[in-house]
Amino acid sequence: MSSRIQVGIAGTGSYLPERVVPNAWFAEFLDTSDEWIAQRTGIRERRFAAEGQATSDLSAEAGRRALEMAGLEPEDLDLVIVGTLTPDYLLPSTACLVQDKLGAKNAGAFDCNAACTGFLTALHTAEAFVASGRAKRVLAIGAETLSRFIDKEERGSCILFGDGAGAAIVTSLEEAGRGEILRTKLGADGSGFDFIHMPGGGSAEPPTHESVEAGRHYIRLRGREVFRFAVSHMSELIQEMLEGRGEDELGLIVPHQVNKRIIDAALERIGMTEEKVVINIQNYANTSAATVPIALDEAVRQGRIEKGKLVVLVAFGAGLTWGASLLRW
Repeated sequence: MSSRIQVGIAGTGSYLPERVVPNAWFAEFLDTSDEWIAQRTGIRERRFAAEGQATSDLSAEAGRRALEMAGLEPEDLDLVIVGTLTPDYLLPSTACLVQDKLGAKNAGAFDCNAACTGFLTALHTAEAFVASGRAKRVLAIGAETLSRFIDKEERGSCILFGDGAGAAIVTSLEEAGRGEILRTKLGADGSGFDFIHMPGGGSAEPPTHESVEAGRHYIRLRGREVFRFAVSHMSELIQEMLEGRGEDELGLIVPHQVNKRIIDAALERIGMTEEKVVINIQNYANTSAATVPIALDEAVRQGRIEKGKLVVLVAFGAGLTWGASLLRW
């Protein structure tokens, strides 16, 4: 039996659409304000995809930037995995469209849907392929165009979401030279499926004129239940990833950008401050599967991660799902 290959991240990339949508935009047609939204969520603005711009377009651009950082060509890829809940089509997979747009002619491709845990699910899958020797270079992406699936009459949910994409190139640690993946975890609890879900559009409730008119294909969420679930799982996952590690080893925590109050509550529960936490929800809102890779890419490009330090990636979302990764940069 061959030994397990050590796996690392060779490059990261992200892409945000050009259109900036400030909180004031919602105040034009909802009973809300910039102050109301900012106080309850920490969000000041978000990005919305342009007309004709789909999840695969955002994904491909983030992938190009990750490839550039890694010093690789699209033909070098063995596999493309896209984590998303907002695919271009029900079929084919968004990953196949990304594979074509990049020109990754030697790569297989598939999607995974774990909602906001989508990127970590893609990353864990990529790590498993490389560690087992079944692939040498994998592009893992988290991308969403959530602006197409929000009910603009539902104040409690439509203000929360934005569009964007983030990516990572996963290779052997020998080739990557950084970002060693030390520990991973995925979890799920399907009994909470209706905490965050789209009631219509699938096989349980196929689309009809009536369902579309009723807005059944928009995101629905139960805010209080989501808050409790998110705080408990974020704090527990961070502690689990850092178990047995010294406090001085931690370089950065990159959490899912779901709500500033949730992040604050989770940090307070484990006695941590924001000093070593990436928070960019004020600029992009909740981009679901894209939040963690976007924040990671920004941290890398800003030089926020010290060589040899630990990095914790953590996310949770509809399903219910959750996941975390521990990296040594």
